[in-house]
Amino acid sequence: MTDIIDGPALLSAVEAFHRRFNAFPSEAAYVATVLWDAHTHLLDCFDSTPRLAFLSPEPGSGKTRALEVIATLVPRPMHAINASPAALFRAVADETGRPVILFDEIDTVFGPKAKDNEDLRGLLNAGHRRSGVSYRCVGDGGQQTVVAFPSYCAVALAGLGSLPDTIHTRSVVIRMRRKARSEKVQPYRERTNEPEGHALRKKLAKWADQVRDSVNGCWPEMPEGITDRPADVWEPLLAVADAAGGTWPERARAACVELVAASAEGDRGSIGVKLLTDLRDHVFRGQTALSTVEILHLLNSLEESPWGDLDGRALNSRELSKMLREYVTATGKPIAPRTVRVAGQPMKGYTRADLNDAWDRYCPPPPETSVTPVTAAPELPLNSADTVTAGVTGT
Repeated sequence: MTDIIDGPALLSAVEAFHRRFNAFPSEAAYVATVLWDAHTHLLDCFDSTPRLAFLSPEPGSGKTRALEVIATLVPRPMHAINASPAALFRAVADETGRPVILFDEIDTVFGPKAKDNEDLRGLLNAGHRRSGVSYRCVGDGGQQTVVAFPSYCAVALAGLGSLPDTIHTRSVVIRMRRKARSEKVQPYRERTNEPEGHALRKKLAKWADQVRDSVNGCWPEMPEGITDRPADVWEPLLAVADAAGGTWPERARAACVELVAASAEGDRGSIGVKLLTDLRDHVFRGQTALSTVEILHLLNSLEESPWGDLDGRALNSRELSKMLREYVTATGKPIAPRTVRVAGQPMKGYTRADLNDAWDRYCPPPPETSVTPVTAAPELPLNSADTVTAGVTGT
């Protein structure tokens, strides 16, 4: 009879293995990484697989080492830094030997100095879902046919900066940092330490066989406030934690809440949401309307925001209008400048009433320490000729 593997003890052993070589930034990062390692052995039990993204602002933050350790723990690891898109498509399409892709230096593919790589981006996006496929033409000349390549696979990424929106929202993001002098980790030696990881990998595979039936098709309970895409991302990891038992279900949900909040706070992917949030939290601050001149002055003076230096120049009225027109008012019309009255003088500007609906739909909750909470203002007609008097005059 096959020995029953103690799930909590096994995951704790995997965590201890990571802690020997990886200086992760938080307890939540260790928990998420261990659960991600384990979920790769149960991939076909889930409707989706989260990308695990190790990101940092500077080199030397331990991202590559994280992938090296993970490679010893997951089934069929494939280091993809030099792999062509065609090779990746065909490797992933082989469902009997589907790899776990480990993609280092992802900033060279999607970073600001790299050309867009839509083939890889499409593979990473489509492969998030078990139903995902990528269509490619196969054959020569007039004999080509369209073939649907299965794209579902687990992917861990490492790189500088951030990720494209579509990949970021499908990822558990761990923001790495350089190891402090007080943080001690062991040097990783492939010849001696890799077999230790492989031994844990075999145990993870055995344990996965034990719990597969209970994990397959289960719906883990989500922490309060975790819905939509974050829930899709964390569902497999919470299912693994629940299958293990012990303290892992509680630790997993605490890690989920912490990392989802951190990802939302540090997400620079949507410049539009950043603009809306800055308008709400730092510009309007309870005022009914403001002139475009005053809005630009306040935005461009925000030190922690990008508005003062967008591709080498400050945000201007044309760009402001273009960005805000992507969003609509409560009545469904694009947010657009209108005439407001400041210090008795009519000038072009924007109103709180036009922005309220977009704030509610797209922005994270306002800070609890906000001086003036956002309150609904009476709806105003949207004719550009209408004049609104600003609650506080501009400077």
